[in-house]
Amino acid sequence: MNRQTRWAMLAAGTALSAVAAHGRWEVAGAAWGYLILLLRFSRISRPLPAMGGIALAAMVATTFWLYESGLPVFSPVLALSLVMALAGVVPYVLDRLIAARLPGAWATLVFPAGVVGVEYALASLSPVGNILSSLAATQHDNLPLLQVVSVTGGYGVSFLIAWFAAVCNHLWQDGFAWRRVAPFGAVLALVLAGGSLRLAFAAPAGETVRVAGVSPARSVLETSNRALNGYPSPEQLAGADPDLVRRVFAPVNDSLLAATEREAKAGAKIVVWPEAGGAAREADRQRLIDEIAAIAARTGSYVNAGLIVITAAPPYMRNETVLVDPKGKARWTYQKARPVPGLDPFNPGDGRVPTADTPFGRLANVICFDADFPALMRQAGDVDLMLVPSNDWYGFGTAHTEKAGIRAVENGYSLVRQASNGLAAVFDPQGRTLTSADYFTTTQQTMTAHVPVAGSPTVYARVGDVFAWLCLAAMAALGVAAMRAKRLTVAPSGKRSERTREAIF
Repeated sequence: MNRQTRWAMLAAGTALSAVAAHGRWEVAGAAWGYLILLLRFSRISRPLPAMGGIALAAMVATTFWLYESGLPVFSPVLALSLVMALAGVVPYVLDRLIAARLPGAWATLVFPAGVVGVEYALASLSPVGNILSSLAATQHDNLPLLQVVSVTGGYGVSFLIAWFAAVCNHLWQDGFAWRRVAPFGAVLALVLAGGSLRLAFAAPAGETVRVAGVSPARSVLETSNRALNGYPSPEQLAGADPDLVRRVFAPVNDSLLAATEREAKAGAKIVVWPEAGGAAREADRQRLIDEIAAIAARTGSYVNAGLIVITAAPPYMRNETVLVDPKGKARWTYQKARPVPGLDPFNPGDGRVPTADTPFGRLANVICFDADFPALMRQAGDVDLMLVPSNDWYGFGTAHTEKAGIRAVENGYSLVRQASNGLAAVFDPQGRTLTSADYFTTTQQTMTAHVPVAGSPTVYARVGDVFAWLCLAAMAALGVAAMRAKRLTVAPSGKRSERTREAIF
């Protein structure tokens, strides 16, 4: 294959990878296609140009994702994102080193195992979780496929997408052979059939509870934000005149309190505010909670209030939620465990996900970005309803909410993500969207849904990331097997010529 064709393949793969990223302009099918082209480019190019081209493609796609998500492209966020993007080269390196030494279908497992290994490492070790690295997020609308995450976590979907690319490349190189296609085809058919049956016959049933999500009126919030423009940092706001701060915060708090009482009187037994929905100085915090408690007691409802608290000591701000029960008692106070690097100016909480047993199931709570860390979302154990107060921005709110919906399927709980400045939504334990409300298309963002009281316990919630560890173990085993085999050379045409092939397994 000539040089022009190889670089055209890289360009096409890069373009597809940009729209495959889970963002405003995503194309779900592109996630299945771009890996085929990039893997083919990697296999038919010399090592240095191959890895350099893959790295360039990863950085282009990441930069485009930052742009379409409304994040600052030229910032420390870009530097972190590009470093993470370079980790995406690892599966291609492993494929070149190992796959050519393995026979048949075994060779097709190297690339997907490498992809899962990198995703797991980034989700576990990076400060941004899996927000940049999950292929599963691109398939959030494919509910039959998505059901596999209840067993494998999102890594199962990523494995299938990458396995498809490896199978296609082997067919491209060596021609059609059933032994190369059959394992993948059988597994994919089993996953889709199982997912369809789960959706049809294991749907949540039984008692439901009416849940409402409320945000302050847009006009009130915009007026408050304009008044705060003169105090760009938490320290400046902490040092401002207390009466002025109270006057600025009061209309937003009043809007939320009024919406809470309205929805509770209409029958909502659980009302959820967005992240940083209400605001108060430390000295006024209890007064606001007392007002919430009075409404909860009058209406017999649970209120999960997202609050920003201005403090006298650095970092001068705290991001928390408080769950108030129908007796007016605070059942938990939770601080955001995973502040967004470079964007959230406050200290993280202790990371202990709070739970509360109620007549409407076992409730739990995290805040916004916390939901991008699968291990944190699994921590609470058997939960029926996960509350996720959130606050996004135009360009990212829809995608961020869709990503959170995958956590519901993984862990078998319903999930309420009340997100101001974005898309609020409620998902059932199988990932169905029960309701949603876009902050930018309404003057008062409110959503209500009848949500299953009981969750659906999953294998993934019990065993955690065992599938990811199995992929790492498989990679090690395949590497050992490759070391025992003589290399299968790749001809310029891309076809493999066998010198000798020793018994592998």
